[in-house]
Amino acid sequence: MKLSSRNQLKGKIVEVVKGQTTAHVRLDVNGTIVTASITNEAVDDLGLKAGMDAYAVVKSSDVMFAID
Repeated sequence: MKLSSRNQLKGKIVEVVKGQTTAHVRLDVNGTIVTASITNEAVDDLGLKAGMDAYAVVKSSDVMFAID
């Protein structure tokens, strides 16, 4: 699949936790855990499971950072 997004992070799924409607998918990207909130339907459609290789695609027009 070809995407226009440049913000793609490759990693391995370490956990998928489904809630009533939304799931939290945790992805290990070189030792950093990235968590995505997506629908349970998307998890099922994509067949996401722990241990799978996957990409987190960050789609945002604005990204904000805070530092101490």
